[in-house]
Amino acid sequence: MQIMWDYNIPLTDIEALLSGRIEMAGHYTRKTLFRKMLESYSWYTILQVFTPVEIKNLLTDDTINGLRTSSLKKKYAFVKKRLQEIIPSSG
Repeated sequence: MQIMWDYNIPLTDIEALLSGRIEMAGHYTRKTLFRKMLESYSWYTILQVFTPVEIKNLLTDDTINGLRTSSLKKKYAFVKKRLQEIIPSSG
Protein backbone atom coordinates (compact mmCIF):
# COMPACT_ATOMS: atom_id res chain seq x y z
CA MET A 1 0.00 0.00 0.00
CA GLN A 2 1.38 3.38 -1.03
CA ILE A 3 0.38 5.80 1.74
CA MET A 4 2.83 8.60 0.99
CA TRP A 5 2.40 9.10 -2.74
CA ASP A 6 2.55 12.88 -2.32
CA TYR A 7 5.50 13.22 0.09
CA ASN A 8 8.96 11.75 0.29
CA ILE A 9 8.72 10.19 3.77
CA PRO A 10 10.59 6.91 4.28
CA LEU A 11 8.39 3.84 4.70
CA THR A 12 10.30 2.94 7.87
CA ASP A 13 9.22 6.27 9.39
CA ILE A 14 5.58 5.64 8.40
CA GLU A 15 5.70 2.15 9.93
CA ALA A 16 7.26 3.55 13.13
CA LEU A 17 4.58 6.25 13.29
CA LEU A 18 1.75 3.76 12.77
CA SER A 19 3.14 1.46 15.46
CA GLY A 20 3.56 4.35 17.89
CA ARG A 21 7.37 4.16 18.09
CA ILE A 22 7.74 7.77 16.91
CA GLU A 23 5.51 10.84 17.24
CA MET A 24 6.02 12.40 13.79
CA ALA A 25 6.87 11.25 10.27
CA GLY A 26 7.47 14.29 8.11
CA HIS A 27 4.65 16.64 9.12
CA TYR A 28 2.27 13.78 10.00
CA THR A 29 1.22 12.65 13.44
CA ARG A 30 -0.48 9.28 13.85
CA LYS A 31 -3.83 11.08 14.01
CA THR A 32 -3.29 13.17 10.86
CA LEU A 33 -2.01 10.13 8.96
CA PHE A 34 -5.11 8.21 10.07
CA ARG A 35 -7.31 11.02 8.73
CA LYS A 36 -5.41 10.99 5.41
CA MET A 37 -5.97 7.25 5.17
CA LEU A 38 -9.72 7.64 5.88
CA GLU A 39 -9.89 10.03 2.94
CA SER A 40 -7.86 7.82 0.62
CA TYR A 41 -8.55 4.15 1.36
CA SER A 42 -11.45 1.79 1.80
CA TRP A 43 -12.74 0.73 5.21
CA TYR A 44 -11.28 -2.74 4.62
CA THR A 45 -7.82 -1.31 4.02
CA ILE A 46 -8.09 0.77 7.21
CA LEU A 47 -8.92 -2.44 9.10
CA GLN A 48 -5.73 -4.04 7.77
CA VAL A 49 -3.63 -1.25 9.27
CA PHE A 50 -5.46 -0.46 12.52
CA THR A 51 -7.30 -2.64 15.02
CA PRO A 52 -10.93 -1.77 15.78
CA VAL A 53 -9.85 -0.48 19.21
CA GLU A 54 -7.21 1.78 17.61
CA ILE A 55 -9.81 3.05 15.15
CA LYS A 56 -12.24 3.74 18.00
CA ASN A 57 -9.55 5.76 19.81
CA LEU A 58 -8.42 7.67 16.70
CA LEU A 59 -11.89 8.34 15.31
CA THR A 60 -12.63 11.45 17.35
CA ASP A 61 -15.06 14.25 16.54
CA ASP A 62 -12.05 16.39 15.52
CA THR A 63 -10.88 13.69 13.10
CA ILE A 64 -14.34 13.33 11.59
CA ASN A 65 -14.85 17.10 11.32
CA GLY A 66 -11.47 17.39 9.59
CA LEU A 67 -12.51 15.10 6.74
CA ARG A 68 -12.93 16.88 3.41
CA THR A 69 -16.33 15.66 2.28
CA SER A 70 -19.69 15.54 4.02
CA SER A 71 -20.23 11.97 2.81
CA LEU A 72 -17.05 10.80 4.59
CA LYS A 73 -18.01 12.75 7.70
CA LYS A 74 -21.39 11.03 7.74
CA LYS A 75 -19.88 7.59 7.07
CA TYR A 76 -17.29 7.83 9.82
CA ALA A 77 -19.69 9.41 12.34
CA PHE A 78 -21.76 6.25 11.88
CA VAL A 79 -18.65 4.04 12.24
CA LYS A 80 -17.67 5.92 15.42
CA LYS A 81 -21.13 5.42 16.90
CA ARG A 82 -21.13 1.69 16.10
CA LEU A 83 -17.62 1.17 17.51
CA GLN A 84 -18.63 2.92 20.73
CA GLU A 85 -21.62 0.57 20.99
CA ILE A 86 -19.68 -2.66 20.44
CA ILE A 87 -16.24 -1.98 22.00
CA PRO A 88 -16.26 -1.42 25.75
CA SER A 89 -14.61 1.72 27.07
CA SER A 90 -11.27 1.15 28.74
CA GLY A 91 -11.00 2.52 32.20
